[in-house]
Formats: sequence, C-alpha cells, structure tokens
Amino acid sequence: MKRTNWFDRKFPPIEDNGILPCIIERLEGTPARLTEKMKQVSQTILSVSKDHKWSIKREIGHLIDLEPLWLERAKEIIAGEPDLKKADLTNTKTHEADHDERELAALIADFSTHRQYLVQLLKALKDADLDKAAKHPRLGTPMKIIDLAYFVAEHDDHHLAQITFLQNSIL
Repeated sequence: MKRTNWFDRKFPPIEDNGILPCIIERLEGTPARLTEKMKQVSQTILSVSKDHKWSIKREIGHLIDLEPLWLERAKEIIAGEPDLKKADLTNTKTHEADHDERELAALIADFSTHRQYLVQLLKALKDADLDKAAKHPRLGTPMKIIDLAYFVAEHDDHHLAQITFLQNSIL
C-alpha cells in the first residue's frame, strides 16, 4: 500500500475546537501504543535499517527528538507569537544521535516522559488559548493549538506506521 510522504501531507485548519479532547487522548496514548507494538518486535531487528531508512530505534528516537519542538510551538501559540519555530527539516539530531545504542525500554520511557509535558500543557489550556494562532514555517498557514495537536498526532502515526512497515519488511 502506498503511503504519502510526510512532507507531501496537507493539513487544513480544524474549525471545531471541541474535538481537541479526542486529539489529546491520541497524543497521550501514543506511548502505550508504542509499548504494545514493541512487545511483538524481535529484539534482533530493532537497530536494523533497510533501504537507507531509519531503524525502529531511530524512529522512536526521532519521536523523542521532536517533543521539545512540539512543546515550544504550543507555548508560542499560547503566548500569541506570530510565527512558529522552524524545524530542522534535515533531522540532524536524529541522524547524529545514538538511538540504536540505547535500550528499547529507555527509549520508550524517555518518549513517554517527554510526551507528558505536552499533554499536561494541552489539558491545562484556557478557552481563550484555543483561538490563538501562529504561522507554521513550512506550511505557511496559521496553526491553532488544535491544528498543532492534530499535526503531532499524525506525525506519531506516520512513524508508528513506519515501524510496522519495518517490522514486516525486515523479517
């Protein structure tokens, strides 16, 4: 099945802030979904890369690497900043990190800890924060907090799907 490349994805604005609790639920559940998925993975393939793609451990490490960006962007929207911080589109941090050398449990725990910061911030939002927006640097469109939360949830799923692909293709 063909998968759309991440940078080819479009993210139209979400008009209904009332679905934010559902998106927060997705975000909060990603570490548990990842933990469950990893129960079915052979330890021997966790650091294997295929076709110049990241290994499973690097995929998880990438999720960790981006958590500070998501949190910073959420804070920028809440603070009324006009523009969101740019991401490193070359993923230098993930390429240079030693994620393949780390224990799987440590990677998952690290991701879970970092994700809690974003979830706590989102759960503490005031109604007045929900209509604030800042311009996304790559997409060039205004992004409200709900749009950012959805973007992050979709990014999570993109990488979880890649992990599934790796599981199936390496075996």
